[in-house]
Amino acid sequence: QVKLVESGGGSALAGGSLRLSCAASVYTRTFACMGWFRQAPGKEREGVACIFTSGGSTFYADSVKGRFTISQDNAKKTVYLQMNGLKPEDTAMYYCAANSASCVSSYFSRASTYNHWGQGTQVTVSS
Repeated sequence: QVKLVESGGGSALAGGSLRLSCAASVYTRTFACMGWFRQAPGKEREGVACIFTSGGSTFYADSVKGRFTISQDNAKKTVYLQMNGLKPEDTAMYYCAANSASCVSSYFSRASTYNHWGQGTQVTVSS
């Protein structure tokens, strides 16, 4: 059974940085793609970043482009989300997701693209 476990969340000041990790129970290249989503209270889940694990292509939501970076370490079975220039509006529960079948770049931010999910890690950014 595939498991995804997020870590690295916490509190930060605006302008600060955090790095989230998503530890998988299998090598990351087992998946076609892996992504990070976030959900703030009262809001819909938003796809923020995705990596195609074989070729390394990355995709980002406009709201985080230039500030967040997704990467993978296949040997460590881990995907990371480096978050710089944090803003209070980045406050949310962050979820790791993976698709073991196939991925389409134009659908990277759709939750329905992914069939494995972690439990989430909270990120709180204060001004």
